[in-house]
Amino acid sequence: MNPSVTLDEEWPGHQSVVDYKKNQKLRKVLAHLYTEGTCTLAHLTKVLHSSVPSVTNLVEELIDSKWVTTLGMATGSNGRRPVLFGLNTKHNYVAVLDVSTHDTKILFMNTQREVIFRGDYDLRLNDNPAFLTSLVSYFTDALTDSRLSPTDLIAVGISMPGLIDARRGLNLTYKNLSQTGESVTDWFSMQVGYPVYLINDTKATVLGESRFGGAKGKKQVLAINIDWGVGLGIIVNGEVFQGASGFAGELGHVQVDPDGELCYCGKIGCLNTVTSASALVKRVQRDILTGQVSKLAAFYDKVEQIDIDEIISAAHKGDSYAIDILHETGFQLGKGLAVAISLFNPEIIIVDGVLTKAAAFILNTIEQAISKYCLSDFRNDLTIELTQLNGTAKWLGTHAYMMEDIFANY
Repeated sequence: MNPSVTLDEEWPGHQSVVDYKKNQKLRKVLAHLYTEGTCTLAHLTKVLHSSVPSVTNLVEELIDSKWVTTLGMATGSNGRRPVLFGLNTKHNYVAVLDVSTHDTKILFMNTQREVIFRGDYDLRLNDNPAFLTSLVSYFTDALTDSRLSPTDLIAVGISMPGLIDARRGLNLTYKNLSQTGESVTDWFSMQVGYPVYLINDTKATVLGESRFGGAKGKKQVLAINIDWGVGLGIIVNGEVFQGASGFAGELGHVQVDPDGELCYCGKIGCLNTVTSASALVKRVQRDILTGQVSKLAAFYDKVEQIDIDEIISAAHKGDSYAIDILHETGFQLGKGLAVAISLFNPEIIIVDGVLTKAAAFILNTIEQAISKYCLSDFRNDLTIELTQLNGTAKWLGTHAYMMEDIFANY
C-alpha cells in the first residue's frame, strides 16, 4: 500500500473527465472531514471551490455510502443554523495491530480515531512464521470479542519495529516471518480477508504526531521513539521522510560505543544497546547480580522481575543508582540526537515511547548533551517536548496511514 496520499494524482484514462473531477472532490471531502472533524456545506463549498448544489450532491452520495453523516446543528449562527456533517463513526472501522518485542496490542477504531475495543496480549515479535500465525489467531479472537460486525471492518494496519519495505509488504529485519519469503501483508490479508497495511512503528509515531499531536502544522520535525528499541521519525517539509527504501530514521543503529555490546542487528555498540528500554533493563539486572547497591537489590533472587517500570519507580523514590542510569541514558540519547539535529535542522523534537515515564530524569540530560555536542545556532529555533498524545501517537499514525490511502483510492 502506498504510504503517501496524493489527492491530485494524474487523470486515469479509463475515467471520464466528469467522473474524475467528481471522485477527486469526494476524496477531498473525506480527507477534510478526517482532519477537521465536522463542517457545514457552506464551508465545504469554499474548500472545494464548488457551488452549494454540487457539494450537496457529493455529501448526499457519501451519506448513502455510509461514509458521512449529519451531526446536529452548528452553534453561533444568528439565522437558521446550518447542519454539521462529519464522518460516520458507526461504519468503516479499522484494526490497528501494535506489535513490539514486548507485547502486542490490538485495537479497533472508528473513522474519528476513537478506540472502541482494545486487547493487550502476551505475544512478542519473534522472527519465525509461528508469530504471524499466532497474530492471526489473536486478531480473530479480538474481532469476536469486539462484537463488531466483520462486514463493518474495512482494513487492518500492522505497526512493528524493523526495516519495513511497505511497497513489498516485508520486514527486512525479521525476514523469517513468512516461511516462503512471501509478502507479510499479502499473507495476512489472505488469512483475515481484509486489506492489510504494514508500517514501521516509529514512522507511525511521527505520522500521528504530525497529523494530530505536537508536530501538527510543523514543517521540520524529529520524533524520537524511545521504546524497546530506539527509532527516529523525520518530517521534512511537512511530510514523513522515507528515504530511498523507506528505512530512514534508524537512529538506534548508529554506533556510539566501538567497544560496546553486540546489537541484535549484528553490529557493535549501537545506540540501541545503550539507551533502549530493553537494554536498560538487561543492564540493571546484570548490575544487581554483581552486587550493585540499590533499592532494586531487593530483586537479587528474582532479577527477571525487574522491568522498566520498577527502574523508573526506584528513581522516583530517590534511588541514586536508578537516577544515575536514567541520566546516562538521557545523555547518550542527546548525543545521538545532536547528530540528527545537525543533519535535519528541526524546529521541534518530540520525545515518545515507554521511557517518557522517566521524563523527569532523562529530558534535562538530553538537552544538556544536545547543548554540548550541537552547534549553538542549531538550537536557537529548536524546542524539545514530550508527546501530548499519551502513548497513542503510534495508533493514530497507523490509523492515518490506512485512512489516507483509503480516501486517496476512493
